[in-house]
Amino acid sequence: MKKFNIRKVLDGLTAVSSSSSSSATAQPGTPKENDVVQETLQSEHFQLCKTVRHGFPYQPSSMAFDPVQKILAVGTQTGALRLFGRAGVECYCQHESGAAVIQLQFLINEGALVSALADDSIHLWNLRQKIPAILHSLKFSRERITYCHLPFQSKWLYIGTERGNIHIVNVESFTLSGYVIMWNKAIELSTKTHPGPVVHISDNPMDEGKLLIGFECGVVVLWDLKSKKADYRYNYDEAIHSVAWHHEGKQFVCSHSDGTLTTWNVRAPAKPAQIITPHGKQPKDGKKPEPCKPILKVEYKTTRAGDPFMVLSGGLSYDTVGRRACLTVMHGKSTAVLEMDYPIVDFLTLCETPYPNDFQEPYAVVVLLEKDLVVIDLGQIGYPIFENPYPLTVHESPVTCCEYFADCPAELIPALYSVGSRQKRQGYSKKEWPISGGNWGQGAQSYPEIIITGHADGSIKFWDASALMLQVLYKLKTAKVFERARGKEEKGGTDIVEEDPFAIQTLSWCPESRMLCVAGVSAHIIIYRFSKQEVNTDVVQLLEVRMQCEFSDVDSPDPGGEQTPTLPTSGASSSPQESEPPTQPSTGSNSSDGPRDNIPCLQVRSSTLKQSPGYQVELVIQLVWVSGEPPQQITSLAINSSYGLVVFGNSNGLAVVDYLQKTLLFNMGTSELYSPSEPYQRQPHSPRKARQPSGARMSRKISSSSEQKPDLDAKDNSFSRSRSSSVTSIDRESREAISSFHFCESFPRKADGLMNPSLLVGTTQGSVMMVALSLPPTGDQRLQQPVGISSCGTLVRLKGGILTMALLDAAGTLLPPSYEQWYDPNASDEEKEKNRRRRPASPPSSQEGQDSQYAVLCSEKQAKVVAMPSQTRVYKHNITETSFVLRADVVLMAGANCIACFCANGHIMTLSLPSLRPLLDVNYLPLTDMRIARTFCFSNLGQALYLTSPTEIQRITYSQETCDNLQEMLSELFTPVETPEAPNRGFFKGLFGGGAQSLDREDLFGETAAGKASRSLAQHIPGPGSMEGMKGAASGVVGDLARARIALDERGQKLGELEERTAAMMASAESFSKHAHDMMLKYKDKKWYQL
Repeated sequence: MKKFNIRKVLDGLTAVSSSSSSSATAQPGTPKENDVVQETLQSEHFQLCKTVRHGFPYQPSSMAFDPVQKILAVGTQTGALRLFGRAGVECYCQHESGAAVIQLQFLINEGALVSALADDSIHLWNLRQKIPAILHSLKFSRERITYCHLPFQSKWLYIGTERGNIHIVNVESFTLSGYVIMWNKAIELSTKTHPGPVVHISDNPMDEGKLLIGFECGVVVLWDLKSKKADYRYNYDEAIHSVAWHHEGKQFVCSHSDGTLTTWNVRAPAKPAQIITPHGKQPKDGKKPEPCKPILKVEYKTTRAGDPFMVLSGGLSYDTVGRRACLTVMHGKSTAVLEMDYPIVDFLTLCETPYPNDFQEPYAVVVLLEKDLVVIDLGQIGYPIFENPYPLTVHESPVTCCEYFADCPAELIPALYSVGSRQKRQGYSKKEWPISGGNWGQGAQSYPEIIITGHADGSIKFWDASALMLQVLYKLKTAKVFERARGKEEKGGTDIVEEDPFAIQTLSWCPESRMLCVAGVSAHIIIYRFSKQEVNTDVVQLLEVRMQCEFSDVDSPDPGGEQTPTLPTSGASSSPQESEPPTQPSTGSNSSDGPRDNIPCLQVRSSTLKQSPGYQVELVIQLVWVSGEPPQQITSLAINSSYGLVVFGNSNGLAVVDYLQKTLLFNMGTSELYSPSEPYQRQPHSPRKARQPSGARMSRKISSSSEQKPDLDAKDNSFSRSRSSSVTSIDRESREAISSFHFCESFPRKADGLMNPSLLVGTTQGSVMMVALSLPPTGDQRLQQPVGISSCGTLVRLKGGILTMALLDAAGTLLPPSYEQWYDPNASDEEKEKNRRRRPASPPSSQEGQDSQYAVLCSEKQAKVVAMPSQTRVYKHNITETSFVLRADVVLMAGANCIACFCANGHIMTLSLPSLRPLLDVNYLPLTDMRIARTFCFSNLGQALYLTSPTEIQRITYSQETCDNLQEMLSELFTPVETPEAPNRGFFKGLFGGGAQSLDREDLFGETAAGKASRSLAQHIPGPGSMEGMKGAASGVVGDLARARIALDERGQKLGELEERTAAMMASAESFSKHAHDMMLKYKDKKWYQL
């Protein structure tokens, strides 16, 4: 394909430019021509497209249900359309205009859906294809749409407008009929005021020729379609919100703005047969009950064996201020009021039959709330709810961070599911989930995928994201570790965030060892181990760390100051206080006389902690207040199970903790990581060293204590960008924070011959430093001897803050950090030893003068590849000049590695490794919301995701193979199902005409009878789902498949046309043959000269 040829040219050019951008002269360790790593990734391996969207539809506005296909549709205020079937069957579509969806109507069992939008357009969606498309649209220009009604098995759609008129649309051709019901014909001539917008349209269940029209003012009209006049008019002095028929067509119920329900007999329009106020207090003197809130919707459903059901929303009395929204179910003499967690947007009663003229037999009510979807079982006592199989709880608490792991160890998902299944609530309905339509896709992706979301309430959720589905596996509540302060007095003013003090800021997870480390906004870190056994922890292990800063520009060098710790003796600088972690901050002072000091922001619980199977607390680390200044929030975090270490950093520096020995090993200011002779050191003077009570050393740069606090009051529109180069304040420039870590087995010092456990440290100013680790032998010695740590100075410097770092071997293969296989910490010692083995490290040596590793470093502006141990730069690529990279990850793709980047200007890019050739650059999504920046993450095998709204996860792929297979992997909404038989009219009803009356609407609404509609009323727009539009869209998500399908359709069309032409030619040939025969007979006996 042409675009790939152009990309190949680009590949060649950029390969030349990237290699030329490295040092002009050959340096020791620079790969020679014959040593260059053979790269297999090419541009044609990459293509970007959306795959699926999970979560609750954001800002829902309407809902519809197909009772035969068992599919639920939800429309939103942003023009989105979400379709749900059985668990795992989901679909997302979007109206281009972005206008709110005010109403949805299924063409029941036809695989089609009509949507009406707030911009006065209606659209016909084809659901028979995996990615639904609009077939037709109709845009009204002179009238505003307020209500739509499509009778079952009818092709004529009634549309009510704000002016009170009703227009009729043929849904097959999407053309307007000339038949119009004008408001002034419908109401009484003597009425002097306009009746208001149409709020309801429905046909009589027993007579399709009678149309019930509800106007907002309280007038209801029964319109005879054939005679084009009103049969009856029903007047009530309260505004109408909804109308519902009894299935026999002799009665209907209206809900009103004063909280009343009026029941009318069709043939008695003078007054209602019954007026009730379901939630009104009945006065003893027989007067009218007090008015209540409006009843926004009512549904009236009958049963063969018992009393009918009346379901309504709203109507509560005005004295219930602050009460939550309620759904009321009236059945016989009983009235059940079901409280909801959020306001009700809409509800639908699910019935056994799609026919409106039969006993309805309701079995469930689907309630669409502002932030939830609830299905109530009407068949069981107490009306229990069904257990929802959809992943709609992403937003249960706002998402504050997100990580994505594709191709995880196979046993992880079953392990998490087994511990998570014990957390499920009880008391659900025992019946199957009633929305059960559609079929799963036949996906080629079989690898396990896990998504981890961190939330504002301190909870962490693990999700199974395999095969384009999403299911919650396990929920961890980190707040359980801490005491909950009941009031401001108890807090003691130590909180650094007013709201959500337990919010998760960042996390580090090792899938192989199942070790989890999380950092929260209150400068706290919790380390968890995974266990299948329940334990009771009497004392939660606590380590308090004092990360203090000194004003270094006013201090003189201290000649007697201690030197940077060397291996291994002075590496552990913790005092006995840390060796025996206290449960209470005993050394803290929080008196009103002096500044707060040595006090953590949160109080670790002192009572016994019951830890269920799953993730269990190993150690809590808290940064403490220092001389009245609150601790700075954690900006980066990493855990390594093989070394037993956790490292974390903020704007003050970094600290390394040995979580096996529960000690602080290393606590140093950022500037102290530089060696004194380094050109990169931002402050040439030597900072004063001072031992604090915690025994750790620090340094300080001028700053304000408020830096890097996320605005958690606006969680969805803000995020703490600790590593963004776009925030340019004097304070930010003067302070260098730690932005990234990477544990590895490498060469800590230049020209080292042996590999050692090491730590790469990246800063917000673009420096990458090496820290050497000296680990005692495994076993008992590891628990007794200290770990040695020493800083080895700067490796390289890049523009912008460092985002990600990785190591490749000489062949260009990724070298992942070493890890320990998972073992159950609560199992017997024998089992522990059997399972406890360290992953073998890579070959431990480098031949003299030869590089055996590549360090891959990516910042907000550029990427570099450095050969190790010579520390020479071999490749460099400037990613962006005008914007900055928000997220970068080294990922596995088609058997090779590459860097994937997401820029603030919306570009998604991939670079080959190690040569940093651009392979993909697509302008995908401009950064309109900080939520996207906070949650965007790449994973292996071409997968990525972000939170597209506060409630929804959008997954995308940058893999050509996944794009090609997407059509097969997506679920099918439409499945061939036979429509149930129509209800039997019965002998006597058939004999005396008591059954349902049918109507040939074609005779009434067709062009021959009704004429053409005014052209200026509405404009017909063919949709992209039609043949013309599909040609243009074919280059989209599944181009080749779509093109093949179109080609087949066109071929079928052409074959049809060819057949017609052939038939016409045959008829013509036959006619010609007949004429020729007649001519032959006429001139048969004549000679040639007689002609």
